[in-house]
Amino acid sequence: MLQRLSTVSALALACAVVVSPATAEAFCGFYVSGGDAKLYNNATLVVLMRDGTRTVLSMQNNYQGPPENFAMVVPVPVVLQKDDVKTLPREIFDRVDRLAAPRLVEYWEQDPCAPDVFMVPGAPTKKMASTGKGGGGGAPADYGVTIEAQFTVGEYEVVILSAKDSNGLDGWLRDNKYTIPEGAEPVLRPYVQQGMKFFVAKVDVSKVSFGKDGQAMLSPLRFHYDSESFNLPVRLGLLNSSGVQDLLVHVLASERYEVANYPNAFVPTNLEVKESARAEFGKFYVALLDAVMRQQPGAVVTEYAWQANNCDPCPETPLQLEELVTLGADVLPSYAGRVKSADGSASWQVPGEFVLTRLHARYGKEALGEDLVFRAAKAIVGGREVGQAGKLEKGAQPGGTNTFQGRYIIRHPWTGPVTCKEPIRGRWGGPWPDWKGGGGAKPQAAQGLAFAERGANLGMYVAQDMPELQVVAADEVPTPKQEETKVEAKTEAKVEAKSESKTAETVTNSGAGCGCAAGETDATGGLAGLLGLVWLGRRRRR
Repeated sequence: MLQRLSTVSALALACAVVVSPATAEAFCGFYVSGGDAKLYNNATLVVLMRDGTRTVLSMQNNYQGPPENFAMVVPVPVVLQKDDVKTLPREIFDRVDRLAAPRLVEYWEQDPCAPDVFMVPGAPTKKMASTGKGGGGGAPADYGVTIEAQFTVGEYEVVILSAKDSNGLDGWLRDNKYTIPEGAEPVLRPYVQQGMKFFVAKVDVSKVSFGKDGQAMLSPLRFHYDSESFNLPVRLGLLNSSGVQDLLVHVLASERYEVANYPNAFVPTNLEVKESARAEFGKFYVALLDAVMRQQPGAVVTEYAWQANNCDPCPETPLQLEELVTLGADVLPSYAGRVKSADGSASWQVPGEFVLTRLHARYGKEALGEDLVFRAAKAIVGGREVGQAGKLEKGAQPGGTNTFQGRYIIRHPWTGPVTCKEPIRGRWGGPWPDWKGGGGAKPQAAQGLAFAERGANLGMYVAQDMPELQVVAADEVPTPKQEETKVEAKTEAKVEAKSESKTAETVTNSGAGCGCAAGETDATGGLAGLLGLVWLGRRRRR
Protein backbone atom coordinates (compact mmCIF):
# COMPACT_ATOMS: atom_id res chain seq x y z
CA MET A 1 0.00 0.00 0.00
CA LEU A 2 1.14 3.44 -0.72
CA GLN A 3 -0.02 6.80 0.49
CA ARG A 4 -0.70 7.67 -3.13
CA LEU A 5 -0.90 5.81 -6.40
CA SER A 6 2.38 5.23 -8.14
CA THR A 7 2.60 5.30 -11.91
CA VAL A 8 4.29 2.23 -13.24
CA SER A 9 5.67 2.49 -16.75
CA ALA A 10 5.81 -1.02 -18.21
CA LEU A 11 6.27 -3.01 -15.06
CA ALA A 12 3.85 -2.74 -12.17
CA LEU A 13 3.34 -4.93 -9.22
CA ALA A 14 1.01 -7.87 -9.36
CA CYS A 15 0.00 -9.09 -5.95
CA ALA A 16 -0.79 -6.04 -3.91
CA VAL A 17 -1.81 -5.84 -0.39
CA VAL A 18 -4.66 -4.46 1.36
CA VAL A 19 -7.99 -5.26 0.76
CA SER A 20 -10.40 -2.53 0.42
CA PRO A 21 -10.90 -0.77 -2.94
CA ALA A 22 -8.63 1.98 -1.66
CA THR A 23 -5.42 0.03 -1.42
CA ALA A 24 -2.27 0.28 -3.44
CA GLU A 25 0.93 -1.36 -4.57
CA ALA A 26 1.64 -5.01 -5.22
CA PHE A 27 4.38 -7.45 -4.45
CA CYS A 28 4.44 -11.02 -5.73
CA GLY A 29 4.84 -10.53 -9.43
CA PHE A 30 4.56 -7.70 -11.90
CA TYR A 31 2.46 -6.35 -14.71
CA VAL A 32 3.99 -6.33 -18.17
CA SER A 33 2.23 -3.85 -20.42
CA GLY A 34 1.41 -4.78 -23.99
CA GLY A 35 3.06 -1.65 -25.34
CA ASP A 36 4.10 1.72 -23.97
CA ALA A 37 1.02 2.02 -21.77
CA LYS A 38 1.31 3.24 -18.22
CA LEU A 39 -0.42 1.06 -15.63
CA TYR A 40 -1.64 1.78 -12.15
CA ASN A 41 -2.11 -0.88 -9.53
CA ASN A 42 -4.06 0.31 -6.52
CA ALA A 43 -5.64 -2.64 -4.75
CA THR A 44 -4.67 -6.25 -4.24
CA LEU A 45 -5.21 -8.66 -1.39
CA VAL A 46 -3.42 -11.98 -0.99
CA VAL A 47 -4.67 -15.00 0.93
CA LEU A 48 -2.45 -18.07 1.32
CA MET A 49 -3.59 -21.52 2.42
CA ARG A 50 -1.02 -24.10 3.48
CA ASP A 51 -1.37 -27.83 4.18
CA GLY A 52 1.67 -30.11 4.11
CA THR A 53 3.53 -29.10 0.94
CA ARG A 54 0.43 -27.70 -0.78
CA THR A 55 0.10 -23.92 -1.14
CA VAL A 56 -2.98 -22.15 -2.48
CA LEU A 57 -2.43 -18.52 -3.49
CA SER A 58 -5.44 -16.24 -4.02
CA MET A 59 -4.96 -12.63 -5.07
CA GLN A 60 -7.14 -9.70 -6.00
CA ASN A 61 -5.95 -6.98 -8.36
CA ASN A 62 -7.45 -3.56 -8.96
CA TYR A 63 -5.74 -1.30 -11.44
CA GLN A 64 -6.27 1.90 -13.36
CA GLY A 65 -5.03 2.42 -16.88
CA PRO A 66 -5.85 2.51 -20.57
CA PRO A 67 -7.79 -0.43 -22.01
CA GLU A 68 -4.87 -2.25 -23.60
CA ASN A 69 -4.09 -5.87 -23.03
CA PHE A 70 -1.39 -6.52 -20.49
CA ALA A 71 -0.04 -9.51 -18.60
CA MET A 72 0.60 -10.37 -15.00
CA VAL A 73 3.74 -12.36 -14.28
CA VAL A 74 4.23 -14.39 -11.09
CA PRO A 75 7.04 -16.92 -10.38
CA VAL A 76 5.68 -20.36 -9.40
CA PRO A 77 7.60 -23.53 -8.48
CA VAL A 78 5.77 -25.93 -10.84
CA VAL A 79 3.96 -26.00 -14.19
CA LEU A 80 0.35 -25.10 -13.53
CA GLN A 81 -2.50 -26.61 -15.53
CA LYS A 82 -6.01 -25.33 -16.14
CA ASP A 83 -7.47 -27.31 -13.25
CA ASP A 84 -5.01 -25.58 -10.91
CA VAL A 85 -6.30 -22.09 -11.69
CA LYS A 86 -9.67 -20.55 -10.83
CA THR A 87 -11.30 -17.14 -10.69
CA LEU A 88 -12.99 -16.11 -7.44
CA PRO A 89 -15.76 -13.74 -6.32
CA ARG A 90 -14.37 -10.42 -5.14
CA GLU A 91 -16.43 -10.36 -1.95
CA ILE A 92 -14.39 -13.11 -0.31
CA PHE A 93 -11.34 -10.84 0.04
CA ASP A 94 -13.19 -8.08 1.83
CA ARG A 95 -14.59 -10.71 4.21
CA VAL A 96 -11.12 -11.94 5.12
CA ASP A 97 -9.72 -8.45 5.50
CA ARG A 98 -12.50 -7.17 7.73
CA LEU A 99 -12.32 -10.23 9.93
CA ALA A 100 -8.58 -9.86 10.57
CA ALA A 101 -8.26 -6.06 10.48
CA PRO A 102 -7.33 -4.11 13.64
CA ARG A 103 -10.56 -3.09 15.33
CA LEU A 104 -11.89 -0.21 17.40
CA VAL A 105 -14.46 -1.07 20.08
CA GLU A 106 -16.52 1.06 22.44
CA TYR A 107 -17.66 0.00 25.90
CA TRP A 108 -19.97 1.73 28.37
CA GLU A 109 -19.64 1.34 32.12
CA GLN A 110 -22.80 -0.23 33.46
CA ASP A 111 -24.81 1.11 36.39
CA PRO A 112 -22.56 0.57 39.45
CA CYS A 113 -25.65 -0.13 41.56
CA ALA A 114 -27.23 -2.72 39.25
CA PRO A 115 -27.11 -6.40 40.32
CA ASP A 116 -23.73 -7.97 39.65
CA VAL A 117 -24.02 -9.88 36.38
CA PHE A 118 -21.08 -11.45 34.58
CA MET A 119 -20.64 -9.67 31.25
CA VAL A 120 -18.36 -10.28 28.30
CA PRO A 121 -18.21 -7.07 26.24
CA GLY A 122 -18.44 -7.60 22.52
CA ALA A 123 -19.11 -11.34 22.77
CA PRO A 124 -20.34 -12.76 19.51
CA THR A 125 -23.51 -12.76 20.83
CA LYS A 126 -6.39 -31.38 -17.81
CA LYS A 127 -3.15 -30.67 -19.60
CA MET A 128 -2.57 -28.41 -22.59
CA ALA A 129 1.18 -28.54 -22.66
CA SER A 130 3.16 -27.46 -25.68
CA THR A 131 6.76 -26.58 -26.33
CA GLY A 132 8.68 -24.39 -28.70
CA LYS A 133 6.16 -22.53 -30.84
CA GLY A 134 3.03 -23.42 -28.88
CA GLY A 135 -0.11 -21.31 -29.03
CA GLY A 136 0.26 -17.75 -27.84
CA GLY A 137 3.39 -16.77 -29.69
CA GLY A 138 6.49 -18.75 -30.54
CA ALA A 139 9.51 -19.01 -28.29
CA PRO A 140 12.63 -18.63 -30.43
CA ALA A 141 15.12 -21.39 -29.72
CA ASP A 142 17.93 -18.95 -28.90
CA TYR A 143 15.88 -17.51 -26.04
CA GLY A 144 15.65 -20.86 -24.27
CA VAL A 145 12.03 -20.17 -23.31
CA THR A 146 9.39 -22.92 -23.39
CA ILE A 147 5.63 -22.54 -23.22
CA GLU A 148 4.83 -25.36 -20.82
CA ALA A 149 1.04 -24.86 -20.75
CA GLN A 150 -1.60 -22.47 -21.98
CA PHE A 151 -5.30 -22.11 -21.26
CA THR A 152 -8.07 -19.56 -20.65
CA VAL A 153 -9.74 -18.92 -17.32
CA GLY A 154 -12.37 -16.18 -17.23
CA GLU A 155 -10.86 -13.04 -18.74
CA TYR A 156 -7.33 -14.41 -18.34
CA GLU A 157 -5.31 -16.03 -21.14
CA VAL A 158 -2.72 -17.96 -19.18
CA VAL A 159 0.70 -19.09 -20.39
CA ILE A 160 3.16 -20.98 -18.19
CA LEU A 161 6.78 -20.34 -19.19
CA SER A 162 10.08 -21.93 -18.29
CA ALA A 163 13.43 -20.41 -19.15
CA LYS A 164 17.03 -21.55 -19.32
CA ASP A 165 18.41 -18.16 -18.39
CA SER A 166 17.08 -14.79 -17.37
CA ASN A 167 18.49 -12.96 -20.39
CA GLY A 168 16.48 -15.30 -22.60
CA LEU A 169 13.29 -14.67 -20.63
CA ASP A 170 13.90 -10.94 -20.74
CA GLY A 171 14.43 -11.15 -24.50
CA TRP A 172 11.37 -13.33 -25.04
CA LEU A 173 9.11 -10.84 -23.28
CA ARG A 174 10.51 -7.95 -25.30
CA ASP A 175 10.29 -9.90 -28.58
CA ASN A 176 6.64 -10.63 -27.84
CA LYS A 177 5.89 -6.89 -27.60
CA TYR A 178 5.99 -6.53 -23.84
CA THR A 179 7.72 -3.38 -22.69
CA ILE A 180 9.67 -4.11 -19.53
CA PRO A 181 11.99 -1.74 -17.67
CA GLU A 182 15.73 -1.79 -17.47
CA GLY A 183 16.95 -3.82 -14.53
CA ALA A 184 14.41 -6.63 -14.86
CA GLU A 185 16.91 -9.32 -15.88
CA PRO A 186 18.97 -9.36 -12.63
CA VAL A 187 15.77 -9.71 -10.61
CA LEU A 188 14.48 -12.52 -12.84
CA ARG A 189 17.84 -14.32 -12.59
CA PRO A 190 17.52 -16.00 -9.16
CA TYR A 191 14.05 -17.34 -10.03
CA VAL A 192 15.35 -18.84 -13.29
CA GLN A 193 18.37 -20.31 -11.48
CA GLN A 194 16.02 -21.94 -8.97
CA GLY A 195 14.11 -23.59 -11.82
CA MET A 196 10.96 -21.55 -11.17
CA LYS A 197 8.26 -21.31 -13.83
CA PHE A 198 6.49 -18.10 -14.76
CA PHE A 199 2.74 -17.71 -14.61
CA VAL A 200 1.78 -15.13 -17.27
CA ALA A 201 -1.91 -14.22 -17.11
CA LYS A 202 -2.71 -11.94 -20.02
CA VAL A 203 -5.98 -10.05 -19.72
CA ASP A 204 -8.46 -9.78 -22.57
CA VAL A 205 -9.73 -6.28 -21.89
CA SER A 206 -12.79 -6.89 -24.09
CA LYS A 207 -14.05 -9.11 -21.28
CA VAL A 208 -13.45 -6.48 -18.59
CA SER A 209 -15.69 -3.54 -17.72
CA PHE A 210 -14.06 -0.26 -16.71
CA GLY A 211 -15.66 2.22 -14.35
CA LYS A 212 -15.96 5.96 -14.95
CA ASP A 213 -12.72 6.49 -13.04
CA GLY A 214 -10.87 4.13 -15.40
CA GLN A 215 -10.60 1.39 -12.79
CA ALA A 216 -11.12 -2.18 -13.96
CA MET A 217 -12.13 -4.72 -11.39
CA LEU A 218 -10.50 -7.93 -12.52
CA SER A 219 -11.69 -11.30 -11.32
CA PRO A 220 -9.45 -12.46 -8.48
CA LEU A 221 -7.23 -15.41 -9.29
CA ARG A 222 -6.50 -18.57 -7.32
CA PHE A 223 -3.92 -21.22 -8.11
CA HIS A 224 -2.25 -24.01 -6.17
CA TYR A 225 0.97 -25.99 -6.31
CA ASP A 226 3.14 -28.33 -4.24
CA SER A 227 6.50 -27.24 -2.89
CA GLU A 228 8.58 -28.03 0.17
CA SER A 229 9.17 -24.34 0.73
CA PHE A 230 6.43 -21.93 1.79
CA ASN A 231 7.26 -18.47 0.54
CA LEU A 232 5.96 -15.47 -1.37
CA PRO A 233 7.98 -13.96 -4.25
CA VAL A 234 8.18 -10.23 -3.64
CA ARG A 235 11.40 -9.05 -5.32
CA LEU A 236 9.89 -8.56 -8.78
CA GLY A 237 7.40 -6.13 -7.31
CA LEU A 238 10.18 -3.80 -6.16
CA LEU A 239 11.53 -2.99 -9.64
CA ASN A 240 9.29 0.03 -10.05
CA SER A 241 8.78 0.90 -6.42
CA SER A 242 8.54 4.67 -6.17
CA GLY A 243 8.29 4.79 -2.41
CA VAL A 244 7.33 2.87 0.69
CA GLN A 245 4.75 0.12 0.26
CA ASP A 246 2.60 -1.86 2.64
CA LEU A 247 2.47 -5.63 2.27
CA LEU A 248 -0.47 -7.41 3.85
CA VAL A 249 -0.60 -11.21 3.86
CA HIS A 250 -3.30 -13.48 5.28
CA VAL A 251 -2.41 -17.12 5.95
CA LEU A 252 -5.02 -19.83 6.59
CA ALA A 253 -3.55 -23.03 7.99
CA SER A 254 -3.83 -25.41 10.92
CA GLU A 255 -1.46 -23.21 12.96
CA ARG A 256 -0.16 -19.68 13.17
CA TYR A 257 2.56 -18.56 10.76
CA GLU A 258 5.31 -15.95 10.92
CA VAL A 259 8.27 -15.03 8.71
CA ALA A 260 11.51 -16.99 9.00
CA ASN A 261 13.92 -14.56 7.33
CA TYR A 262 12.92 -11.20 8.81
CA PRO A 263 12.36 -10.02 12.39
CA ASN A 264 8.88 -10.63 13.77
CA ALA A 265 6.99 -8.08 15.86
CA PHE A 266 3.48 -7.75 17.28
CA VAL A 267 1.23 -4.74 17.12
CA PRO A 268 0.46 -3.23 20.57
CA THR A 269 -3.07 -4.09 21.58
CA ASN A 270 -5.75 -3.28 24.18
CA LEU A 271 -4.85 0.40 24.12
CA GLU A 272 -7.33 2.85 25.58
CA VAL A 273 -7.87 5.64 23.04
CA LYS A 274 -9.73 8.93 23.01
CA GLU A 275 -12.94 9.63 21.13
CA SER A 276 -10.93 11.47 18.45
CA ALA A 277 -9.72 8.03 17.29
CA ARG A 278 -13.24 7.08 16.18
CA ALA A 279 -13.40 9.50 13.23
CA GLU A 280 -9.71 9.00 12.36
CA PHE A 281 -9.17 5.35 13.17
CA GLY A 282 -7.06 4.67 10.07
CA LYS A 283 -4.92 7.72 10.76
CA PHE A 284 -4.41 6.62 14.36
CA TYR A 285 -3.58 3.04 13.41
CA VAL A 286 -0.95 3.83 10.77
CA ALA A 287 0.70 6.17 13.29
CA LEU A 288 0.84 3.27 15.75
CA LEU A 289 2.15 0.86 13.12
CA ASP A 290 4.83 3.32 12.01
CA ALA A 291 5.96 3.75 15.62
CA VAL A 292 6.37 -0.02 15.98
CA MET A 293 8.34 -0.24 12.75
CA ARG A 294 10.62 2.63 13.70
CA GLN A 295 11.45 0.77 16.88
CA GLN A 296 12.00 -2.53 15.02
CA PRO A 297 13.19 -1.67 11.49
CA GLY A 298 12.54 -4.32 8.89
CA ALA A 299 10.13 -6.29 11.06
CA VAL A 300 7.01 -8.01 9.81
CA VAL A 301 4.19 -7.24 12.23
CA THR A 302 1.59 -9.78 13.30
CA GLU A 303 -1.78 -8.05 13.59
CA TYR A 304 -4.09 -11.03 14.00
CA ALA A 305 -3.93 -14.76 14.81
CA TRP A 306 -7.28 -16.34 15.68
CA GLN A 307 -9.27 -19.46 14.96
CA ALA A 308 -11.15 -18.91 11.70
CA ASN A 309 -14.55 -20.02 13.02
CA ASN A 310 -14.96 -17.37 15.74
CA CYS A 311 -13.90 -13.90 16.88
CA ASP A 312 -14.46 -11.54 19.83
CA PRO A 313 -15.40 -8.83 19.15
CA CYS A 314 -16.49 -9.47 15.56
CA PRO A 315 -16.47 -6.68 12.94
CA GLU A 316 -17.47 -9.44 10.49
CA THR A 317 -19.05 -12.87 10.85
CA PRO A 318 -16.51 -15.72 11.08
CA LEU A 319 -15.51 -17.62 7.95
CA GLN A 320 -17.86 -20.35 6.80
CA LEU A 321 -16.96 -23.68 5.24
CA GLU A 322 -18.00 -22.68 1.73
CA GLU A 323 -15.73 -19.64 1.94
CA LEU A 324 -12.77 -21.79 2.96
CA VAL A 325 -13.59 -24.05 0.01
CA THR A 326 -13.60 -20.99 -2.27
CA LEU A 327 -10.16 -20.01 -0.98
CA GLY A 328 -8.74 -23.51 -1.54
CA ALA A 329 -9.76 -26.02 1.13
CA ASP A 330 -11.12 -28.24 -1.66
CA VAL A 331 -7.57 -28.91 -2.91
CA LEU A 332 -5.80 -29.23 0.46
CA PRO A 333 -4.82 -32.89 1.06
CA SER A 334 -6.08 -32.98 4.65
CA TYR A 335 -9.45 -31.46 3.84
CA ALA A 336 -10.33 -32.24 0.20
CA GLY A 337 -12.18 -35.43 1.12
CA ARG A 338 -13.94 -33.90 4.13
CA VAL A 339 -15.39 -30.61 2.92
CA LYS A 340 -18.27 -32.44 1.28
CA SER A 341 -19.69 -35.84 2.11
CA ALA A 342 -21.14 -38.35 -0.35
CA ASP A 343 -24.68 -37.13 0.25
CA GLY A 344 -23.67 -33.54 -0.44
CA SER A 345 -23.76 -32.35 3.15
CA ALA A 346 -20.85 -30.38 4.49
CA SER A 347 -18.40 -31.07 7.30
CA TRP A 348 -18.86 -27.90 9.36
CA GLN A 349 -16.09 -28.80 11.79
CA VAL A 350 -13.49 -27.73 9.23
CA PRO A 351 -13.48 -23.92 9.87
CA GLY A 352 -12.47 -24.43 13.50
CA GLU A 353 -9.36 -26.30 12.42
CA PHE A 354 -7.94 -23.25 10.61
CA VAL A 355 -6.05 -20.32 12.10
CA LEU A 356 -6.20 -17.00 10.27
CA THR A 357 -2.91 -15.08 10.57
CA ARG A 358 -2.48 -11.52 9.30
CA LEU A 359 1.07 -10.25 8.67
CA HIS A 360 1.92 -6.63 7.82
CA ALA A 361 5.21 -5.43 6.35
CA ARG A 362 6.20 -1.97 5.16
CA TYR A 363 9.16 -1.65 2.87
CA GLY A 364 10.91 0.35 0.17
CA LYS A 365 12.88 -0.60 -2.91
CA GLU A 366 16.08 -1.22 -1.00
CA ALA A 367 14.61 -2.63 2.20
CA LEU A 368 13.23 -5.99 1.12
CA GLY A 369 15.94 -7.98 -0.62
CA GLU A 370 14.56 -11.48 -0.11
CA ASP A 371 11.28 -13.20 -0.78
CA LEU A 372 9.22 -13.78 2.34
CA VAL A 373 9.69 -17.26 3.80
CA PHE A 374 7.06 -18.49 6.27
CA ARG A 375 7.31 -20.92 9.15
CA ALA A 376 4.86 -22.36 11.65
CA ALA A 377 4.81 -20.62 15.04
CA LYS A 378 3.41 -21.28 18.50
CA ALA A 379 -0.02 -20.07 19.54
CA ILE A 380 -0.40 -16.59 21.04
CA VAL A 381 -3.10 -14.68 22.91
CA GLY A 382 -3.70 -10.98 23.44
CA GLY A 383 -6.15 -8.17 22.80
CA ARG A 384 -9.11 -9.67 24.66
CA GLU A 385 -11.31 -8.14 27.35
CA VAL A 386 -9.75 -10.48 29.90
CA GLY A 387 -6.64 -10.30 31.99
CA GLN A 388 -5.05 -11.00 35.35
CA ALA A 389 -5.45 -8.86 38.46
CA GLY A 390 -7.71 -6.48 36.57
CA LYS A 391 -5.08 -5.74 33.91
CA LEU A 392 -5.76 -6.38 30.25
CA GLU A 393 -3.30 -8.12 27.95
CA LYS A 394 -1.19 -5.41 26.32
CA GLY A 395 0.74 -7.58 23.90
CA ALA A 396 1.19 -11.07 22.49
CA GLN A 397 1.69 -13.81 25.07
CA PRO A 398 2.07 -17.61 24.69
CA GLY A 399 -1.27 -19.40 24.79
CA GLY A 400 -2.90 -22.73 24.10
CA THR A 401 -5.24 -21.47 21.39
CA ASN A 402 -4.60 -18.59 19.02
CA THR A 403 -6.66 -15.59 20.16
CA PHE A 404 -4.58 -12.51 19.33
CA GLN A 405 -5.86 -9.32 17.72
CA GLY A 406 -5.10 -5.62 17.42
CA ARG A 407 -7.89 -4.08 19.53
CA TYR A 408 -8.31 -0.42 20.57
CA ILE A 409 -10.88 0.77 23.08
CA ILE A 410 -12.98 3.88 23.75
CA ARG A 411 -14.54 3.64 27.22
CA HIS A 412 -17.45 5.70 28.49
CA PRO A 413 -17.50 5.85 32.31
CA TRP A 414 -20.87 5.84 34.08
CA THR A 415 -22.29 9.37 34.31
CA GLY A 416 -25.62 8.63 35.93
CA PRO A 417 -26.47 8.78 39.61
CA VAL A 418 -24.84 6.40 42.09
CA THR A 419 -27.47 5.61 44.73
CA CYS A 420 -26.06 2.58 46.53
CA LYS A 421 -23.55 2.33 49.35
CA GLU A 422 -21.25 -0.18 47.66
CA PRO A 423 -21.11 0.62 43.92
CA ILE A 424 -19.37 -1.85 41.66
CA ARG A 425 -17.24 -0.02 39.11
CA GLY A 426 -15.54 -1.26 35.99
CA ARG A 427 -18.30 -3.41 34.50
CA TRP A 428 -18.40 -2.72 30.78
CA GLY A 429 -21.05 -3.49 28.19
CA GLY A 430 -23.18 -2.01 25.42
CA PRO A 431 -24.46 1.56 25.09
CA TRP A 432 -26.74 3.09 27.70
CA PRO A 433 -30.40 3.35 26.61
CA ASP A 434 -30.16 7.14 26.47
CA TRP A 435 -26.77 7.26 24.73
CA LYS A 436 -26.74 9.97 22.06
CA GLY A 437 -23.03 10.10 21.33
CA GLY A 438 -21.25 9.36 18.07
CA GLY A 439 -20.31 5.80 18.81
CA GLY A 440 -22.02 2.46 18.46
CA ALA A 441 -21.65 -1.07 19.74
CA LYS A 442 -20.37 -2.62 16.48
CA PRO A 443 -16.55 -2.82 16.16
CA GLN A 444 -14.95 -0.64 13.50
CA ALA A 445 -12.37 -2.33 11.24
CA ALA A 446 -9.28 -0.46 10.02
CA GLN A 447 -9.52 -0.73 6.25
CA GLY A 448 -8.31 1.41 3.36
CA LEU A 449 -5.02 2.04 5.13
CA ALA A 450 -3.20 2.62 1.83
CA PHE A 451 -4.39 6.20 1.74
CA ALA A 452 -4.66 6.93 5.45
CA GLU A 453 -2.85 10.14 6.34
CA ARG A 454 0.51 9.39 7.92
CA GLY A 455 2.62 11.39 10.33
CA ALA A 456 -0.05 12.05 12.95
CA ASN A 457 0.93 12.64 16.56
CA LEU A 458 0.12 9.29 18.16
CA GLY A 459 -0.01 10.90 21.59
CA MET A 460 -3.09 12.85 20.54
CA TYR A 461 -5.11 9.64 20.27
CA VAL A 462 -3.98 7.41 23.13
CA ALA A 463 -5.41 7.79 26.62
CA GLN A 464 -2.25 6.60 28.38
CA ASP A 465 1.50 6.94 27.91
CA MET A 466 3.31 4.25 25.91
CA PRO A 467 6.89 4.29 27.20
CA GLU A 468 7.80 1.24 25.10
CA LEU A 469 7.23 3.39 21.98
CA GLN A 470 8.30 6.67 23.61
CA VAL A 471 4.77 8.05 23.23
CA VAL A 472 3.29 10.50 25.73
CA ALA A 473 -0.47 10.98 25.83
CA ALA A 474 -1.30 14.55 24.85
CA ASP A 475 -4.34 16.77 24.52
CA GLU A 476 -7.16 15.93 22.14
CA VAL A 477 -6.52 16.68 18.47
CA PRO A 478 -7.95 20.20 18.05
CA THR A 479 -10.73 20.83 15.57
CA PRO A 480 -10.21 23.61 12.98
CA LYS A 481 -12.53 25.84 15.03
CA GLN A 482 -10.54 25.16 18.17
CA GLU A 483 -7.32 25.98 16.34
CA GLU A 484 -8.82 29.23 15.04
CA THR A 485 -9.96 30.17 18.53
CA LYS A 486 -6.54 29.36 19.98
CA VAL A 487 -4.75 31.45 17.35
CA GLU A 488 -7.15 34.36 17.93
CA ALA A 489 -6.67 34.11 21.69
CA LYS A 490 -2.90 34.08 21.37
CA THR A 491 -2.97 36.99 18.94
CA GLU A 492 -5.06 38.98 21.41
CA ALA A 493 -2.68 38.01 24.21
CA LYS A 494 0.27 39.14 22.16
CA VAL A 495 -1.36 42.49 21.35
CA GLU A 496 -2.26 42.94 24.99
CA ALA A 497 1.28 42.02 26.01
CA LYS A 498 2.69 44.60 23.63
CA SER A 499 0.33 47.20 25.07
CA GLU A 500 1.50 46.31 28.58
CA SER A 501 5.08 46.45 27.37
CA LYS A 502 4.54 49.95 26.05
CA THR A 503 2.99 51.00 29.34
CA ALA A 504 5.83 49.44 31.30
CA GLU A 505 8.37 51.15 29.09
CA THR A 506 6.67 54.50 29.76
CA VAL A 507 6.70 53.88 33.50
CA THR A 508 10.35 52.83 33.40
CA ASN A 509 11.43 55.84 31.39
CA SER A 510 9.63 58.09 33.83
CA GLY A 511 11.62 56.61 36.69
CA ALA A 512 8.52 55.30 38.41
CA GLY A 513 9.23 51.57 37.95
CA CYS A 514 12.00 49.03 38.27
CA GLY A 515 12.32 48.37 34.57
CA CYS A 516 11.63 44.62 34.89
CA ALA A 517 8.28 44.77 33.03
CA ALA A 518 10.02 45.06 29.69
CA GLY A 519 11.81 41.79 30.26
CA GLU A 520 8.60 40.05 31.26
CA THR A 521 6.93 41.39 28.14
CA ASP A 522 9.66 39.96 25.91
CA ALA A 523 9.17 36.61 27.55
CA THR A 524 5.41 36.79 27.08
CA GLY A 525 5.72 37.75 23.44
CA GLY A 526 8.24 34.97 22.84
CA LEU A 527 5.99 32.39 24.48
CA ALA A 528 2.98 33.53 22.44
CA GLY A 529 5.04 33.25 19.28
CA LEU A 530 6.24 29.79 20.22
CA LEU A 531 2.71 28.59 20.96
CA GLY A 532 1.56 30.07 17.69
CA LEU A 533 4.20 28.01 15.87
CA VAL A 534 3.10 24.91 17.73
CA TRP A 535 -0.52 25.34 16.68
CA LEU A 536 0.43 26.15 13.11
CA GLY A 537 2.55 23.03 13.07
CA ARG A 538 -0.42 20.98 14.22
CA ARG A 539 -2.56 22.51 11.49
CA ARG A 540 -0.06 21.53 8.81
CA ARG A 541 -0.09 17.93 10.02
CA ARG A 542 -3.85 17.65 9.75
